Amino acid sequence: MRDKSDNRPLAAAGEGVTRAGFFRLGLMAATLPFMGSLPGTAKAQPATGKVLNLAVAAPPTSLDPHYHTLSPNNMVAQHLFDTLVSRDAKAQLVPALAESWKMIDDSTWEFKLRQGVKFSNGKDFTADDVVYTIERIPNVINSPGSFAIYTKAITASEVVDPYTIRFKTNGIYPLLPTDLTNVFIISRSISATANTGDFNRGVATVGTGPYRLESYKPDDRVELVRNEDYWGDKPEWQRVNYRFIANNAVRLAALRAGDVQMIDAVPTGDIEALRKEPSIKLAEIPSLRVIYLRLDFEHDVSPYITGPNGEKLDKNPLRDLKVRQALSMAINRDAIVSRIMSGAALASGQMMPPGANGYVPDLKPMPFDPEKAKKLLAEAGYPHGFGITLIGPNNRYINDEQIIQAVGQMWQRIGVKTKVEGMPFSVLAQRSAKNDMSALLLGWATSGEPSSALRANLATRDLARGFGTSNQTGYSNKALDALIEKALTTADDKAREDIFKEAMKMGMDDIGLVPLHMQKNVWALRPGISYDARADEYTLAMGVTSAKA
Repeated sequence: MRDKSDNRPLAAAGEGVTRAGFFRLGLMAATLPFMGSLPGTAKAQPATGKVLNLAVAAPPTSLDPHYHTLSPNNMVAQHLFDTLVSRDAKAQLVPALAESWKMIDDSTWEFKLRQGVKFSNGKDFTADDVVYTIERIPNVINSPGSFAIYTKAITASEVVDPYTIRFKTNGIYPLLPTDLTNVFIISRSISATANTGDFNRGVATVGTGPYRLESYKPDDRVELVRNEDYWGDKPEWQRVNYRFIANNAVRLAALRAGDVQMIDAVPTGDIEALRKEPSIKLAEIPSLRVIYLRLDFEHDVSPYITGPNGEKLDKNPLRDLKVRQALSMAINRDAIVSRIMSGAALASGQMMPPGANGYVPDLKPMPFDPEKAKKLLAEAGYPHGFGITLIGPNNRYINDEQIIQAVGQMWQRIGVKTKVEGMPFSVLAQRSAKNDMSALLLGWATSGEPSSALRANLATRDLARGFGTSNQTGYSNKALDALIEKALTTADDKAREDIFKEAMKMGMDDIGLVPLHMQKNVWALRPGISYDARADEYTLAMGVTSAKA
């Protein structure tokens, strides 16, 4: 086990994917009529100014950094808060609030904390704040995706001195530094009763990050001001208007009009045309996000499945492996990649991208074979198919609503009468947490290695242990659980990766979920700025700089 910051890549980089970001000054955006500007926006400042206007497709569900394990939430949180361990643009571990870390015995990790760091309320950062954070995370009320998956390995925290903390684990747990890249540290001084609403109102939004919160308008924008007392390299921009524009055409129009200087999630159909526009440049990198379908294993009678004529069924077809195979086999992933994603994706049969730690080279996407899919349905006792509702977001992932429409049409062709429902992600997240679905499209951004994807999505749900935290489907495979547990206590990197590969193959063969494709991350920028494209798809103001002449 390496000492110090362990700055190496998570595994050797492959030939494919490279491995493994708000404030108190009071300048509000002016409201302008729609004449070259969008309502409620201020004209973008020149690239040489100190104000950055950017727009992202997906809004956060909260400013509470422990409420929801969701990329839009984490992107905003990275501007306001810090973690003990962080990742660079290529998903390598780097020191943050912890300067170094090491295992001092088989069940103890020691972290040396950075001294001289202050929270935005002027309080000193110490080990006591880390203990408070770890204790709070599993107790966040109504969390639709708990961060407890990243803290459950910690059985006890010991403050050695104000800048040294030790974490006890139940035996060898080599992935603790990786887990802690997802844990944002908050100040004990905000009070033990601070709740999610307090963060959204800005009352509790006290962090050590490079920016401070100016204002938060849900589903519209977060306004940030630079933290002049930040311990690290100060970002170039004194103010950031971090906007949320779900509509692709509107987001792109805002860029072209100069209302914003950068956008994420560039519409795939516009990529080639944008390459030819002299006033626009692109920053792109292969993604760590897989788009997949979640199927219902939980219910004896699934809530949105009927017989072929709308009649009630006395059992859940999705519990039959042949039915799950048929549904996966009926999906033409290559067509989705080429026609809907315009090539800005890679068809996938697993949750890890090529070249990443834990990628299984021989685990290919399910072959497209609608005739065989029909035979499998007949063998499972559904020669005339059945009815199902497929739900998914219409404002979260690239072309998400188009994808569920396409999958619905493909299922129709094998006799599965499919009703498609697209909805805002905020609505879908609540339905997902209640398991009010039969089939659901989601995405999962891996951390550059497979433990979080497997443990959160495919492990049997056991929140007390931090397993299955995003598994609301009822899927359970004891043999798979055993492999995940074994890997999590294997210190040797190569042996651990091999076990995770075996677990991934088992989960995919059992079709515990249905992978579709890996996204490609593409940002579009106005002249005068540049962005260090990130494999984790995060849009961070700290990574935007004035372009060098």
